[in-house]
Amino acid sequence: MLSNPNGPTLLGIDVLMVATILSGVAAMAVLLAIYAATSVRDPMQRRVKALNDRREQLKAGITASTSKRRAKLVQKNEATDRIRAFLTSLKVLQDEQLKTAQIKLLQAGIRSKDWAVAVIFGRLVLPITFGLPILYLVYGTDAFSDYSPLQAYGIVAGTAILSYKAPDLYLKNRITKRSDAIRKGLPDALDLLVICAEAGLTVDAAFHRVARELGRAYPELGEEFTLTAIELGFLTERRQAFENLATRIDLDAVKGVVTTMIQTEKYGTPLASALRVLSAEFRNERMMRAEEKAARLPAIMTVPLILFILPTLFIVILGPAACSISDAFK
Repeated sequence: MLSNPNGPTLLGIDVLMVATILSGVAAMAVLLAIYAATSVRDPMQRRVKALNDRREQLKAGITASTSKRRAKLVQKNEATDRIRAFLTSLKVLQDEQLKTAQIKLLQAGIRSKDWAVAVIFGRLVLPITFGLPILYLVYGTDAFSDYSPLQAYGIVAGTAILSYKAPDLYLKNRITKRSDAIRKGLPDALDLLVICAEAGLTVDAAFHRVARELGRAYPELGEEFTLTAIELGFLTERRQAFENLATRIDLDAVKGVVTTMIQTEKYGTPLASALRVLSAEFRNERMMRAEEKAARLPAIMTVPLILFILPTLFIVILGPAACSISDAFK
């Protein structure tokens, strides 16, 4: 970088030039933040569309009288059918594996069952797609000639393993984020369910009301409650609707709520008192997790403090003095 003899310098670097570049980067970041804030889409539109599709599917299973009417509502995906036929010919598509992938997709918020075939297909194709080029680069060229045989083998094996696990890692990341978002709003949802139950609303009406109230604050939880309310109104067995809710959400707390709902439906026990106890328990658990994170904060902030905050503080405090001393000696 060229230095300006008329301006202050630090270690031969023009301070004004560096400050100008950093200001430009900061201005660009502000513009990007403004664009991201103004162009954000409403997530409820996509969720409402998915819920309406599920309502139509449940309605079709009850009211459709002929196979032609059902065929109109069930649209086949040609690409999915081809992938399914290809995997079946290789004898790598197992029903248990497909069912597990479908459950993970539901827990990640992906409603289409066709993606389960894509997940299994990705496990087969990604190691070949990324593994073969890395295998050629390591053993067919001199790009990694300085590496030992163990290191070269580690690169190839690590690429193949990561490629195979990539779909599962992506789904696990989405499931974790979605479960955390649902866990935050579960105590508030149970409190509203208690209020609705004491007001005399039925279970499906209470779920509809809670989903409408919490849809903006906790869209994932509102979506699941709305879907549960739809299934309670259409499925012949109400127990199945609650079990579907426990399957779609990977949380032990939700499984406890579902068990309570099933018991109250079966034995006629008071719903409001049971939900009130669960709400207090989940709220205390959320407070304990917050206190645990707060207790870990000083230890976590030690490394960023040493690496980023203290050097910046020293530069701000000692930088002008160092520039003045350097100019005086010149």
